[in-house]
Amino acid sequence: MHPHLRRPRPDASDLTLRRARKFLSYYRPHLPLLAADLACAALVAATALALPLCANYAVKRLAADADPAQALSRIALVGGLMLALLAVQALATLFVDYQGHVMGAKMESVLRRELFEHCQKLSFSFHDRQRTGQLMSRITNDLFAMGELFHHGPEDMAIGLLKVVGASLILWRLDPPLAALVLGLIPFATAYALHFNGRMMRALRQAKRQIGAINERVEDALAGVRVVKSFANEALETRRFEAENARFLDIRRSGYRSEAFFSVGMTGFSQLVTVTVIVAGAARVVQAGLDVADMLTFLLCVAILLDPVQRLANFSRLWQEGMTGFSRFMEILEIAPDIADRPGAVALRRPRGEIVLRDVTFRYAPDAPAVLKGVSLTIRPGEFVALVGASGVGKSTLCSLIPRFYEATSGAVLIDGTDVRDVTLSSLRRSVGVVQQDVYLFAGSVAENLRYGRPDATDAEVAAAARAANAHDFIMALPQGYDTDIGQRGVRLSGGQKQRLTIARAFLKDPAILIFDEATSALDNESERAVQQALSGLARGRTSLVIAHRLSTVRHADRILVLTGEGVAEQGTHDALIGAGGAYARLYEAQASL
Repeated sequence: MHPHLRRPRPDASDLTLRRARKFLSYYRPHLPLLAADLACAALVAATALALPLCANYAVKRLAADADPAQALSRIALVGGLMLALLAVQALATLFVDYQGHVMGAKMESVLRRELFEHCQKLSFSFHDRQRTGQLMSRITNDLFAMGELFHHGPEDMAIGLLKVVGASLILWRLDPPLAALVLGLIPFATAYALHFNGRMMRALRQAKRQIGAINERVEDALAGVRVVKSFANEALETRRFEAENARFLDIRRSGYRSEAFFSVGMTGFSQLVTVTVIVAGAARVVQAGLDVADMLTFLLCVAILLDPVQRLANFSRLWQEGMTGFSRFMEILEIAPDIADRPGAVALRRPRGEIVLRDVTFRYAPDAPAVLKGVSLTIRPGEFVALVGASGVGKSTLCSLIPRFYEATSGAVLIDGTDVRDVTLSSLRRSVGVVQQDVYLFAGSVAENLRYGRPDATDAEVAAAARAANAHDFIMALPQGYDTDIGQRGVRLSGGQKQRLTIARAFLKDPAILIFDEATSALDNESERAVQQALSGLARGRTSLVIAHRLSTVRHADRILVLTGEGVAEQGTHDALIGAGGAYARLYEAQASL
């Protein structure tokens, strides 16, 4: 966890109680459906218990009634009742299986949305330290397990409890000695089932973690497939994947071994109890302690009695798997965003664009070295400012503090005299347009990506922004123009084309403050010149910050700030800084000689 996110560790009992309340709160919107689901579960158990009693009555009536015709008539009535019970049981089971699963899926959907929305709120500091594959595993696999627990947990407990109590009472009423013998075996079966179920759960938890590792490996390899191929490292990536895959296979093998022992043991125990009842029951029949009808009922009830053992083991599996997922879910949900709206934060109206940094220091962690040290500067409204300097001196970090992607460790960042921490994040970020060095486009059409900057933009406005970024011509040359699907991360476009689309997306947003982080780094010379002209036109009337390694792209900036590890070393126009013969002049001469 990011050090900024650490909080005092809560008392374990308080944490458990809070999480239990949170877990149960997801049932609240579905209480009528839950009640109906449990009622149907009770019907399933009740009909299962009624069938052996009906069989007992039918067999005893057949043996006791002297009139065969009358006996057959009554047996037919009992048979009809049993068919009706089976129909009720089928309908109740259908409701439980369908509506119960729907309830679980709805709750899972709420959980997934809540976790996704929370991850969206967490700052760059959190995402810098998280692996996407592990987050995906929590949002998918973990929450599926929770949905299964939400659905099956109450049902299995209700059906299992009713069956074990009902069947035990029936057995005890029929023959106490034989009932004591059968019920005495149940704890051994339960212990056996829980032991191997626990081993299966440990394997499942390990498999879940390993799936996250496999997701990470796949994501890295597929997202970086061009790098892989350019280095001819397909075999290396295959070996890395195979190593993770082999670990997963070993874990699954262990789980399947425990599952096999569990299955064989439960089947064997069922057969053992059946044989015990047959042998001991036959002896009781010979001793006249039990009649044939009661022995048949005994056998039917024993089969019912074994079902709760299976359900208990299943519930134990669901509980462990679901609660493991819930713990992992809550680990993320309990991380409070370290960047959030302050109480009383106000919306930032269309700002003039003055930016002030007052003695700003920034560290990525409390014990990490300072990336920025006591930086103070003022950028006037509408000013075109360039940030230059060696890699790692904090140019991108400085710009990231303005829209509060990161929080200054000390000092303050102000827009139009207002601390950015005193305005709402949504209004602040609507007022700041950022074209980042790491180009990212979403899967979909060109128009959909451009409208990400302003979803309600008209076609004419989209085209105008594309023209301003020198992107319209190449867009119109695509197979479907603005409706062309560009693939995942814009894979069907060149680097320069992708960069120009991100610039157009920022232009369409029409913010008061523009930040370009190496925004022209992927453009060829001709496209760069066109975009520079567009930048000059669009910079009028708004504050613009440009980070550039190629100093030729910022020669006409109103002011150039030279950033070093100690802060702003120089500032001025291109000509003034060249004349000063300082750090900027040396950087410029070094690039010119290349």
